[in-house]
Amino acid sequence: MRMRDYRSADAAVLAEILHAAVHEIGGRDYTAAQLADWSPAPLSAESFHSRVSDGRSVFVAVSAADVPHAFIELERDGHIDCFYCHPEVAGTGVGRLLFAHLKTAAIAARIPRLYVEASEAARRFLLREGFHVIARRDFERGGVEIHNYDMELRLSHLGDGNRA
Repeated sequence: MRMRDYRSADAAVLAEILHAAVHEIGGRDYTAAQLADWSPAPLSAESFHSRVSDGRSVFVAVSAADVPHAFIELERDGHIDCFYCHPEVAGTGVGRLLFAHLKTAAIAARIPRLYVEASEAARRFLLREGFHVIARRDFERGGVEIHNYDMELRLSHLGDGNRA
């Protein structure tokens, strides 16, 4: 796998990856009603592209043939909005490589902390990457109760010579 920046031509594939990951990976921890509320259908390519064209960085893990398999989004303040791997590559190390790429970019940009609202699967992954749970968030969307976790990773202690 190779890491590269998002291109507008990736939008439809990344929207499909998001939807597939929510339903196949998220299905291990959330009910069918929760999944349907979370991602009722893949976003259109136009909607996805518009959403990620707000100044955030989007990093994409691609195959040797430049086919996207995973992506992660980093907002300027250190917020990770989306982090999804296609179910066929989940658990193969692609997510770890993608997260390492994001972390390197965040350190280079002198972002002092990363934070996220993580699903159950993302929580397990991010705990292994050094994140801490701040709080569980229980809320309702579309009449469906669901939960995630506020998590953070402090990067401020990682200076130029002390990268973790």
